[in-house]
Amino acid sequence: MSVERQRTAAVIGTGTIALGWIALFAARGLDVRVSSTRSDAEAHVRAELVRYAATLPEGPLDPEELFARLEFTASVDAAVEGADVVQENALEDLALKQKLFARIAAAAPRDALLLSSTSTLLPDDLGAELPTPGRVVVGHPFNPPHIVPLVEVVASERAEPGLVDRAVGFYRELGKTPVVLRRAVPGFVANRLQSALLRESIHLVREGVVTVDELDAVVTASIGSRWAVVGPFQAFHLGGGAGGLRHWFAHLGDGLERSWDGLGRPPVDADTVALLLEQAEASFGQESYDALATRRDQGQNAVIAALTELS
Repeated sequence: MSVERQRTAAVIGTGTIALGWIALFAARGLDVRVSSTRSDAEAHVRAELVRYAATLPEGPLDPEELFARLEFTASVDAAVEGADVVQENALEDLALKQKLFARIAAAAPRDALLLSSTSTLLPDDLGAELPTPGRVVVGHPFNPPHIVPLVEVVASERAEPGLVDRAVGFYRELGKTPVVLRRAVPGFVANRLQSALLRESIHLVREGVVTVDELDAVVTASIGSRWAVVGPFQAFHLGGGAGGLRHWFAHLGDGLERSWDGLGRPPVDADTVALLLEQAEASFGQESYDALATRRDQGQNAVIAALTELS
């Protein structure tokens, strides 16, 4: 599948998220300009693309085929000049990103999509120094972005009419599942949900209820596989039997707030971090990052493929 409306994409950065976008954009037929401050950016991306090319959702591609679509430059201005889309992946530093987007907006075409992969910063803040502040749209992926379908699309209230539709259309053409947030909130949605689960996970390990390894097993053997098929609300709707969510709330809703009161609020102090690291290293810390990431990516692709077959 190729992206028809946009032909050239500029990717700012060469970190983990940026690499996923680079691989996906190139795999979908876009010409990709990569801007990085790394002196070894070209060699770094070439080496990393071997793994990314092997785990693309629609099947592996020759890394050299992807690499042939890439152009490298240290200059942000040169990368975005004439680009249809800019996907920014710089450090989560507001001042840095504001200055970066001011440069991008000055050098990119007036109708280029200016997108940010930020997981914490709001679009109004990102575009604060632009002549048109509402021009920046957050397109927050879930890692790894070349595989996981979700992109959270968050726009400024001052965004021009049609801008969100253009961003959504671009991500859909890439094969993603864009979800437009109705209101910008810190952390967006997916990371807030993940943070809530992580907090209780840390609490349960810290209290000695389970180990890190056992906690991961509980999630992957229960709610993890369930949530791949239905979300929390539909899961509880089905948990209510024929009466659905209405029946579930009528019988169990009164205890919800009491159960929330019992959830943990663990400190992330030195002792807690040491405990988590000790157990994590004993469980999966001896395997290389590449081996773990490849197994994760292959597993996620298998789940997505199986669900696609059912739909």
